[in-house]
Amino acid sequence: MDKKTDLLQGTLDLLVLKTLQTGPAHGWDIAQRIRQVSQEVLSVNQGSLYPALHRLEGQGWIAAEWGASDNNRRAKFYKLTAVGRRQLAAETESWERFTRAVALILQSS
Repeated sequence: MDKKTDLLQGTLDLLVLKTLQTGPAHGWDIAQRIRQVSQEVLSVNQGSLYPALHRLEGQGWIAAEWGASDNNRRAKFYKLTAVGRRQLAAETESWERFTRAVALILQSS
C-alpha cells in the first residue's frame, strides 16, 4: 500500500521551483507533474499549492500571466524568474546538505 506524503512549506516551494524549471505551467499542471514525477508518492492539494504560488510570486521567484489551458479554459500560468533560478540553485544545495545529514544519522548505530 502506497502512502501519500505531506509536504512541508519549504519543500513544496523547492518542488514548485524545480517543476517550473522545465517551463511555464498552471497550478493543476504543477500538482500533476509533482505527483507523476514522484511516482504517485507526493500529492499537493490546492489548499497548499495556491498559497505557495502566491508566496513565490510575491518573493519574485516566479511570475504569472493569464493564458488558455489545454482545454481552452482561462488559467494563470507561472514561470520561473531569473531570481527564482538562483533561489532554486540555493534551495537545491541546502536540501542536498540536509538530506546527507539525515542519511548520516539514519545510518549511525
